[in-house]
Amino acid sequence: MTTSSRKLDHIRICMEKPVDAKKWPFQDLVLLHKALPEIDEADIDTSCHFLGKKLKAPFMISAMTGGHPEVKQINVRLGEAAQELGIALGVGSQRAAIEDKRLVDTFSAVRDVAPDIPIIGNIGAVQLKRSGPKIIERLAEMIDADAIAVHLNFLQESIQPEGDKDAGGVLEILKSAAKGSVPIMVKETGAGISREVAQDLVSAGVKIIDVSGVGGLSWASVESFRAAEVGDDELEMMGRLFESWGIPTPVSIVECKAAGAFVISSGGVRSGLDAAKSLALGASLAGAALPLLRPATKDKEAVVRVMNAYIRALRITMFLTGCKEVTQLAKVPLVVLGRTREWLQARGFDLRAFSVYRELAK
Repeated sequence: MTTSSRKLDHIRICMEKPVDAKKWPFQDLVLLHKALPEIDEADIDTSCHFLGKKLKAPFMISAMTGGHPEVKQINVRLGEAAQELGIALGVGSQRAAIEDKRLVDTFSAVRDVAPDIPIIGNIGAVQLKRSGPKIIERLAEMIDADAIAVHLNFLQESIQPEGDKDAGGVLEILKSAAKGSVPIMVKETGAGISREVAQDLVSAGVKIIDVSGVGGLSWASVESFRAAEVGDDELEMMGRLFESWGIPTPVSIVECKAAGAFVISSGGVRSGLDAAKSLALGASLAGAALPLLRPATKDKEAVVRVMNAYIRALRITMFLTGCKEVTQLAKVPLVVLGRTREWLQARGFDLRAFSVYRELAK
């Protein structure tokens, strides 16, 4: 099966099957309500900066698709919506366009409709290793990208019928790529990134990490459905077994922030409230993909409506916690409950730093 045709499989399954995680770790987080906000909601400023450009809100439409003529319009609608909203946009893996130049415009069309926003290109770690660090410049030039995301998807590859599981030497190639002229970031694809791995990445020169933790789309689940369709019973079973494997998004945010990375939260960010909680934990941006896929098959307006709801919920949360600027969310007392609390305590984090010390330090 070609890379291009696999893209259509992924989109079809994501729209037709229950592939979202069965656990929502953001429910374990409670921002402390401020009964006297002492600010005018009209004065709230949700803007921030990313990759040298100003965003109207700390959001990114996360990498979704590209690489097949039938999905070009999805990327165009996502680009149009991101441009109108003033938020960042990531494209799906550009591997298919490297293999077949006729597919380049399924990605490059994004920059045509979104000239002013940060756009992040995308390549898999295995493809980067095999092509060499120079491929980063080609990928960036293809779509006039502000940065390139190198995705780590070894859980998905382990379940994918045609998966590539050669993970040897990836860190070294990332170190070489980080020395280039194009900024790179590393993103997981639904299984999260630990403090240990984040420390390795930061030491290699990677400054931006998109955690993409457990809580959103499960690629193991997607590949399980694909395996079932080709009659591979064993891989289908493996996909079900590992569909919740990984590190929950809130935990991964804390772990990567502790390593000194600029953190992007994705994986189960299903509202502006989830985004606010992410920023309170230490993320600087929040991304979402699956909730925007179906709207993007309709029109730009449908995508804008979904993201406007995210932005409005963020503003309400900022008002109810007394934050005029998004950076102030990092100082809002945050109560961590349930399994997330157990995770972080087991990993040695002092949770009083979120719920008590912040208030005392004001």
